[in-house]
Amino acid sequence: MSRDTFEARLDALQSDVCQMGRDVTERLDSAVTAYEQRDPPAGRAVADTDDQINERYLALEAECVDLLALQQPVASDLRLVVASFKILTDIERVGDLAGNLGGYVDAMAVDTVPSVPITDISEMALAQLTTALDAYEQCDPDSCRDVAAADTDLDERCGAATSDLVRSLVNRSPDDVAATLADTKRYLLTVRDLERVGDHAVNIAARTLYMVENDDALIY
Repeated sequence: MSRDTFEARLDALQSDVCQMGRDVTERLDSAVTAYEQRDPPAGRAVADTDDQINERYLALEAECVDLLALQQPVASDLRLVVASFKILTDIERVGDLAGNLGGYVDAMAVDTVPSVPITDISEMALAQLTTALDAYEQCDPDSCRDVAAADTDLDERCGAATSDLVRSLVNRSPDDVAATLADTKRYLLTVRDLERVGDHAVNIAARTLYMVENDDALIY
């Protein structure tokens, strides 16, 4: 393989990873909208697209392996391929979390959903993910560090949301709590999954920082 061809494939890989990231972000946003609007069919539609994300993930993973096998890359190229390989895994897992959220919406009893909102949590998680993916696309190390710093705020907000729900349950009758138990559990799972979106965003930022500056400070 010529060097020009190899570089073209590297560029295509990064572009394809970015596109998959954008598509998964849109999928997560759709799942959040379905949750906020209590729209089970919309949630089901998100959950049903999981196979498509998995197929793209496997195809791009195979491309990473081919690029490593077909030519001995220089250090910067090697970091790009390895970072992309790892970032793909995080993107695919965010896709799984979006599918989870769609499934929670599909299973909800609309009239018993806990009243604690997720809008601010979802906005924080989506912003963190978008910033991380933009940092990868633009090779921006400063944005990588911003993503890591923002994760503390998301973790604190998720903890506060859980506490808010517990306090709201204290004021309900035992029968009311029992009637809403399944949907309360789904709400808690939703908060947990959105917190995990932030964790995956930090992973993407960490791999990008390593790719751009050979700096593994954010990798844990």
